[in-house]
Amino acid sequence: MAKDQVPPSLPRRQLGKHLRRAREAANLRQEEVAQLMQWSPSTQSRLEHGDIGRLRDRDLVELGRILELGEAEVVAMIGLLRQPPTENWWRSFMDVMLGAFDVYLSLEAEARVLDIYQPHVVPGLFQTVAYAGALDRIYFPGDCEEDQRRRVEVRLRRQRIITRKSRPVSVTLILHEAVLHTIVGSSAVMAAQLSHLAALSTLPNVTILVLPYGAGLPIGTPVGPYVILDFPDSPKELASPTTIYIENLTGDMYLGGEGEVKRYRAVSQIIRRAALDEVTSRNMLRQLSKEYQRGR
Repeated sequence: MAKDQVPPSLPRRQLGKHLRRAREAANLRQEEVAQLMQWSPSTQSRLEHGDIGRLRDRDLVELGRILELGEAEVVAMIGLLRQPPTENWWRSFMDVMLGAFDVYLSLEAEARVLDIYQPHVVPGLFQTVAYAGALDRIYFPGDCEEDQRRRVEVRLRRQRIITRKSRPVSVTLILHEAVLHTIVGSSAVMAAQLSHLAALSTLPNVTILVLPYGAGLPIGTPVGPYVILDFPDSPKELASPTTIYIENLTGDMYLGGEGEVKRYRAVSQIIRRAALDEVTSRNMLRQLSKEYQRGR
């Protein structure tokens, strides 16, 4: 994604996804709809990815006629179209972030529920300043202190979605026990990080569970880190898109197919059943924090 592009907002992604589903249900190709609407196939493709450009109310009315949509669906789509785009705070940090991470940030900021599994490190939403800084120095050893400081600031600002007073996001975080024993920075850094996790786990919108070593491989194979993002309900005529985010060394991956979402939800439920309960997990975090304080 070009650096000066703003990722489509949630309403526009919902609108685009509904247009695609409606076209497929009508057994029409993008080229056929484009011809009927008298615009290019590339324009139709952009619309279905949430890049609505100068789409007008009357365009949606005509699309509704072509796709044989009901009046309520068309009205709902016009409602999504009229929601204004937002300028995202993280755009000023894009010069120090990797690839298209702004796409994930836009999803995370608008999510209603996050279901996170992390077998390697504490995820950014839960990192302390010291832990985040230590990780950043490892990952970007040649960067100047100012760039490292700005990336840490991004992590801290992201965390506001958890602690904000108005409609904080609901988060379930499952950490493999290995995360608690992987020293990042120093024992002192780990002590503060685990204490921070224990404190966050007392918030009513936060659930933190530990998958112990003794659980083995709950689904029979190793599972990498993932985030399941659910979004606020759209108008009842339109389905809200659930997105699976997978981050790895070679780039980010986004999954949204019905089968893919169903599979990851099933995996998440299996891992959750194998994890320690909330109280036991919190006690483990506090105990290990004390051990790190003593220098282990």
